Amino acid sequence: MRSLVTCLIVFLTAISLYAQTDTTPPATPKNVKSIDYELHIDVTWQPNTESDLAGYKIYKWDGTTFQFLANVKKYKSFFSEWIGATSISNKYKVAAYDLSGNVSQMSPEVTTFTHTMSDSEFLDMTQRAAFRYFWDWGDPTSGIARERHEPNESDVTNTIGGGGFGVMAIIVGIERGFITRDEGVARIKKIVNFLANTIDKFHGAFPHWFNGTTGKVIPFGQGQDGADIVETSFMFEGLLTARQYFNGSTQDEAYIRNTITLLWMGVDWNFFRDGSTGLYWNWSPTYGFNIPEGGSFLFHGWNETMITYFLAVASPTHPIAPNYYRSGWGLDGGIHYSGQPKYGYQLQVGTNYGGPLFWTHYSYMGFDPRGKRDLYANYFLNNHDQSMINRAYCIDNPGKYAGYNANSWGLTASYSITGVYYQAHQPGSEDNGTISPTAALSAMPYFLYEKENYSLDAIKYFYRTFGQNLWGDFGFKDAFNLTYSDAIKNSNGVIIGYKPGEVFINSYLAIDEGPIVCMIENYRSQLLWKLFMADTDVQAALPKIPFFKSDDPSTNVKSETSLPTEFVLKGNYPNPFNPSTVISFVVPKTERVSVVVYNLLGQKVKSLFDEETSPGEKSVSWNGTNEAGDTVSSGVYIYKINADGNFYSGKMILQK
Repeated sequence: MRSLVTCLIVFLTAISLYAQTDTTPPATPKNVKSIDYELHIDVTWQPNTESDLAGYKIYKWDGTTFQFLANVKKYKSFFSEWIGATSISNKYKVAAYDLSGNVSQMSPEVTTFTHTMSDSEFLDMTQRAAFRYFWDWGDPTSGIARERHEPNESDVTNTIGGGGFGVMAIIVGIERGFITRDEGVARIKKIVNFLANTIDKFHGAFPHWFNGTTGKVIPFGQGQDGADIVETSFMFEGLLTARQYFNGSTQDEAYIRNTITLLWMGVDWNFFRDGSTGLYWNWSPTYGFNIPEGGSFLFHGWNETMITYFLAVASPTHPIAPNYYRSGWGLDGGIHYSGQPKYGYQLQVGTNYGGPLFWTHYSYMGFDPRGKRDLYANYFLNNHDQSMINRAYCIDNPGKYAGYNANSWGLTASYSITGVYYQAHQPGSEDNGTISPTAALSAMPYFLYEKENYSLDAIKYFYRTFGQNLWGDFGFKDAFNLTYSDAIKNSNGVIIGYKPGEVFINSYLAIDEGPIVCMIENYRSQLLWKLFMADTDVQAALPKIPFFKSDDPSTNVKSETSLPTEFVLKGNYPNPFNPSTVISFVVPKTERVSVVVYNLLGQKVKSLFDEETSPGEKSVSWNGTNEAGDTVSSGVYIYKINADGNFYSGKMILQK
């Protein structure tokens, strides 16, 4: 015992002496940039790599000098400040500091300027912030998403389902330029390596929760100390998407593809039938399928598990027979909706108002439901209608809750009122006045063919109305309630009422952040849908189930009269501008559009946009830089738009 004490004293003394003798500061943060929004700003930088890094210090210009403003934890390479108004300019610098208290030199200054944002900027802002949940808050060892982020950051449990959503979010982050492809490859390689070599697996399937360092199971509930086949399916929805995306010839990308294939082939989906006509949710090495208090059960639709049954059929090594998709997911036809229309919308599957909106998100982040149906539903149309019912219910507001309106809507599983903690909010008895931003935001692709995007309207309303009460480091916080602040419980802990008040829940959940990033991307580019559906095993499963071409095309959710009939150039605003302007136009149909900036000599300055785009109003911003990223001089510039071979142009004035 004495030797242990002696060793401890020597160790602590060494640490103390090191702290006293270490006078070398970290490197000055590099690549410091500003990202300007409407009511807040971000300052970003390249992460430092020192082993003794403690964090970063932010300094702000007060008109005379740069004053210390805030400390930033070392896992973040960004700082956000709520400004609260447009047309406000500020200057910032960043320094790094280490565990010994040494502080680096300040970085070069960056200047910010809040401005009225375009629709495209709102989407970029929302995706970037939610993406950071998976990038900056991802586990440093496993690389996989942590279950939650709460202010005290005490719970660092990893989650498989949210981790699968995070894999897809990282792909979006690469495509949107939030990170480089090399950075994304390194993170995904870390994730698949951990899944292959460290995490506990049971018949090839993963646990719901696990320790991000050791990979050992963290029980989700009583007896749930083994496999969760539903959460496993969410991870493979992401992994199969990644297998398609990382198609490069490098050793790392080949490793990613090959490791995903081995993991995919290793799952014994048929084992989870246990001889039944469907799938059991959980299996425990202690209890088998007989987990106490309903810890495992045969699950059927309508809910979030369509992707589970689909992947079980798609497995190349241990599939279930397609008839178990029909008896399991479809409940031999029992999945069909038998109720009356709600608010003018007729559901095809489910009951009552359809349920919480996450049922329309989780399975369809990779699986593209457009233009196809199984024996029970066209899930694009059904999900569209359920989203519309959810919104209409909030407008109708039978519970008379504060804050419900046409732009403030969305009921789904999320954090809830203090004392309730978590609840599957939905129209009807499970509505307690709690709005979950992920519900409305993740419904965005279901308005792909609508004249008005109600999800985009919700983003603008939440941001402009509730400000920093609802917006934080990872974007929109998980939920809010403007009617009740806390649950009232009796001596037995049973909820008997609620205290009047309001609460903005200052927390985030992986399973709510992931759909925001991914479903917005499916609206913008259909990227994840295209990748997942291109997988050969996915393609082979479609006719087995069977899925077949829908007789009620997805575009029927929008009348032809609501589509733009011709290309419309709306111009740029502001004009003159400094430092940035937004070019807006309306696209009448899916077509390839490019936007290029030229100077008055006809020389190309910068290509701003070049891709196939869906119908609707579009916006492209220019920050007054050339292809090399250098700021150009003041003067008149021309932007030219090529839309399917037709050219349009306008003048814009950069005025410094």
